[in-house]
Amino acid sequence: MTAANIDIDTLVVGAGQAGVAMSEHLSKLGIAHLVLERNRIAEAWRTGRWDSLVANGPAWHDRFPGLEFDDLSPDAFASKERVAAYFEAYARKFKAPIRTGVEVRKVTRNVGRPGFTVETSEGVIAASRVVVATGPFQRPVIPAIAPKDERLTQIHSAQYRNPQQLPEGAVLVVGAGSSGTQIADELQRAGRQVYLSVGQHDRPPRAYRNRDFCWWLGVLGEWDQAAMKPGREHVTIAVSGAHGGRTVDFRELAQRGMKLVGVTRSFDNGVVSFQPDLAENLARGDENYLAVLDAADAYIERNGLDLPLEPEARRVFPDPECVRNPLLELDLAKAGITTIIWATGFATDHSWLKVDAFDAKGKPQHQRGVSTEPGIYFLGLPWQSRRGSSFIWGVWHDAKYVADHIATQRQYLTYRDAAERKALEVVPVVASVVSA
Repeated sequence: MTAANIDIDTLVVGAGQAGVAMSEHLSKLGIAHLVLERNRIAEAWRTGRWDSLVANGPAWHDRFPGLEFDDLSPDAFASKERVAAYFEAYARKFKAPIRTGVEVRKVTRNVGRPGFTVETSEGVIAASRVVVATGPFQRPVIPAIAPKDERLTQIHSAQYRNPQQLPEGAVLVVGAGSSGTQIADELQRAGRQVYLSVGQHDRPPRAYRNRDFCWWLGVLGEWDQAAMKPGREHVTIAVSGAHGGRTVDFRELAQRGMKLVGVTRSFDNGVVSFQPDLAENLARGDENYLAVLDAADAYIERNGLDLPLEPEARRVFPDPECVRNPLLELDLAKAGITTIIWATGFATDHSWLKVDAFDAKGKPQHQRGVSTEPGIYFLGLPWQSRRGSSFIWGVWHDAKYVADHIATQRQYLTYRDAAERKALEVVPVVASVVSA
């Protein structure tokens, strides 16, 4: 069966966590829809990350409301394969109309009639509405400062799989968010000398006083923040579910032999230079960490909770040599560095979406996923409605809002004025006279 000549109410592009959630809510509302996915369901979880990746939140938290991970402890961290299998099972649960292996290549608004024309790898689809559920991690970004040096292996974190794929030698990991930190840790555990370029970051405790940080962010209202605080746009979060879940501590990594450096500034003739901001970046990460502990302690006292004290959580490793005397320049060859891994994030790619839904910088214009272009919706964007929007459970709630909006718009379109209703009431009578 091809996509040619299909006429559908709502087309959902993408069958990751956002697309599956959207399909569930549309199904509950009885809205005819189709979900197209160019690869497999939850493909990014399967092949878009490294082999040992696990979810950064525990199984009780990183899931949809309608299905648990029945084979995992609630406090365990699901492997990427298990997460992909979860979304497949969830889609089967309500018979989601998902078609895989179909790429959406172009979406344009119709002229002189409602809806959109959607060109796909299997034909053309007519859709009254289009939900863009492709997520925020579409195009790996490597900054322009990357050196043009054929002697170096350079890959983005999205291309990293395991230590064995890299040539022998030391590794420079640029970016110390969750991905960069976990990859650097894995490489160090594999016996590699690792240099980790650390920028501004938040560093929450993995758990504190017998509660995971996901729980703390929930009860403290952090997940429901409606907008990012000004000046925090480039602040990453360093958290990990690897090895059973441990708090990321950069000083501990340095104590084990990792070389910490500041923000990577430039490359020149095989020499990389770093900003003199390492100590400052670590200190700001510490402030975030301690602020969470303080807020948690206050919450416990305010609510009279019986949760065990954890004074050791405030223990701080002493600054290692690489922090006290930071490297500002490094000769890559002399340091034995043969690989650079760029853990520098992603950009969205909506080049296939030929509608008036973007600002001058190409950023989607929307209110909680409802686009400025009527009939176009977005789902799975960071901070779409709140801090938790791009997380598994958060996208489920955003999908419900978008689906409800679609249902409301469909109700408006069913409106008929008095003359139309009267004409419809006459039709059966006329028909009976003719048949007689």
